[in-house]
Parts: sequence; structure tokens; C-alpha cells
Amino acid sequence: MEFKKLNNNEKIPYISYGVYEIKPRKTEKAVLNALNAGYTSIDNAQVYYNEKEVGEAIKESGIPREEIYLTSKNWVSNSGYEKTIKAVNKTLQDLQTDYLDLLLIHQPYGDYYGSYRALQDLQKEGTLLSIGVSNFDSARLVDLTMNFDIVPQVNQIETTPYFQQYESSEFMNKLGVVHQSWGPFSEGLDKLFKNPILLEIAEKYEKSTAQVILRWLIDREIPFSCKSVKTKRMEENIYIFDFKLNKKDIEKIRELDRGKSPFIDYNDPETVVEFNEEII
Repeated sequence: MEFKKLNNNEKIPYISYGVYEIKPRKTEKAVLNALNAGYTSIDNAQVYYNEKEVGEAIKESGIPREEIYLTSKNWVSNSGYEKTIKAVNKTLQDLQTDYLDLLLIHQPYGDYYGSYRALQDLQKEGTLLSIGVSNFDSARLVDLTMNFDIVPQVNQIETTPYFQQYESSEFMNKLGVVHQSWGPFSEGLDKLFKNPILLEIAEKYEKSTAQVILRWLIDREIPFSCKSVKTKRMEENIYIFDFKLNKKDIEKIRELDRGKSPFIDYNDPETVVEFNEEII
């Protein structure tokens, strides 16, 4: 596995196995299969509702805790200092660990200032090795960095061939924040895996279109989280370190950029209302 260095000198694996939308009863087996396939990093969140099962899988695997990179995310209903501390402690209990490698604020809503203060304190005491945010645009990210002592180590945002986030990525690089991708396959929307440009590049390298997409992220120095419950696909998604895309192919992929998410607009007032309605 290859790693990306963070601004606190910790390292994050380029590939993480995501457990989003895996039903709890299937999570333990899926995580065990991923670990057996060679994944060393699990990307989780409180709102995925399967942290207990992830913890059980890690315990059953017999792999030493220090050899597994564990990420979780604090949900909006847990925003604020005290709620965040309580929620993180529950996450630690469910995952059967006394520390997390990375904890992110999941959404840029609610009292994320209070949540970030909690993350800073938990990092200083060693409970969290690295901290960061998820789905923060550049304006919110710079606001956060200007008002806290610790610059976020990571910002995990949607990054796919349809939404390539070049401007956001450049801005994060200036701040020293690592850009991490979620949803690199766009859930297969608009026949992504059959896209002619990706198919042409995949044929050239004798790889699948999925492997080309993931290699494209690594060649941009962007770590990512991806998911599959199929063992064969898990193995395929991790077998991407034996080739590199050339600049011409990366530019071809850039032609696919639509400049917006096919799923969500975080600056849409209706989106803001929807997320804030979850805050009690």
C-alpha cells in the first residue's frame, strides 16, 4: 500500500475500504473479505450505522490494531462540543479501539465550530491521531483554518470523473489539507463504466474502467474511499499500483468533468434546511 503524508506528519493510505450503505448484517463479512484482499484502511461514519460490525470484523481478523487505519465521521446531529465528545466515545466503544487514525466532521452544518474544538482537544490527548472535515467547500474550509490553531489534515469531498474538483484540490494544497475522494465511481451513473474515453484508456493499459478511475485519483495524489461487497471487485480495486496514466490520458479524462455533483449541492438552501432538521 502507498501512503500520502499529512500536515501533522501522520500518513493516510491512498486506498480505503468504504462501508457506506452496507447493511449491518452484511458488514462484518464484507470487512473481513476486504482485509483478506489486502485493504489496510476502513472508512466509516456514525451515520452508516454499522460501526459495531466493523469493530467485530477487525477483532475477528486477528490483524493488530496498529496495522489498520480507521476513519470515522461525526454526524450533524452530534454537532457541538459536548455532543461530539460523547459521539466519538461511542464510536470508539463500537469499534473496540481506544483511538482513531482519522476523525472527520461529516457535513458543514450545525455547530461545526464546537465539533472542531472537540476534535482538537481529542487530538491533543492522543485519542485522534488526525482530524479533518468532509464536504467542506473552499470558503468554509478557509474560515475554519483561520479560526483554529490546527489546520485540518483532510477534507474528504466527492471527486469523480464527472466532478473532478481541480479548483478545490489546488486550494486545499495551498492550505496544506489533503484532498480525499468519496464516491469515485458516481454510483455508476450515466454509464460511467462504459464511457468511451475510459474504455479506450482501460484497453490501452489492459485494465478495467474502475481501475483507470482509481489510478487517475492516485496520479493526482488524491487518496480515496471506495466500496464493493463483491470479493472479485474488491481485489480489482486494490490492484492499481502496477501502472500509471500518462499526462495525455489524464487530460482526456478531464474532458468528462461536468463541474457539479450529480447528487447534491451543499450550497442549496433546501440542502441546508434538510441537514439542519436532523439537529436536535
